[in-house]
Formats: sequence, structure tokens, C-alpha cells
Amino acid sequence: MYGMRTQDNAPATHFRSDRLCRVNGELYFSTRENTLEGPFDNAEAAAREIQAYIERMQMLSARR
Repeated sequence: MYGMRTQDNAPATHFRSDRLCRVNGELYFSTRENTLEGPFDNAEAAAREIQAYIERMQMLSARR
């Protein structure tokens, strides 16, 4: 994908990757901010929290 995020100075290529991972058998998702969020009981719960996380980050970005 070729594009620009609001905080980027110039267009760049960004690669999508699977953000779900297991750490010591527990399910987490990784963020652009380089954090691991979780643990979650299952992939569906993680997917709901990913969407909630995206919405929170968009709201924070809109306030700036």
C-alpha cells in the first residue's frame, strides 16, 4: 500500500501484517505505537478490541 499517514512527512510504502500474535500461549494484538494489547480469550474478542482501539486513536487524533 502506498500512501501517507497524517504524521508522515512524505509518502511511503506501508505493509499490512497480521496484528494478532500469541505470547506464552496468550492472544495479543500489536499496534503502530509498538505496544502489545491484551491478553484476549479468543480472536473474536481481540477483533472487537482492535476496532475499539482504532476508534479511540482516531478520536485522539481528531482532538489535536
